[in-house]
Amino acid sequence: MALATGTACAGNTSQGGGYEQLRATAEASIDKAASVGGEWRDSRKLLESADKAASEGQLDRAVALAEQAKRQGELGYAQAVSQQ
Repeated sequence: MALATGTACAGNTSQGGGYEQLRATAEASIDKAASVGGEWRDSRKLLESADKAASEGQLDRAVALAEQAKRQGELGYAQAVSQQ
């Protein structure tokens, strides 16, 4: 299912605005993980790399990196909550 989401986001990116929306969702996911002490070490680095790729016109790579950062946020949140 995550693959289908990535594909949909990649399609939206080509229409404009899709990457920015995905990036905002990824950042919110990381912030949510941080709110319970579950932010993973490299999540924000992934977002920085995604931004760099987007600025260089590598939208497929940017989307993939942002999806990975979003997933890390989701997993970090779940991990922290399960360990409380």
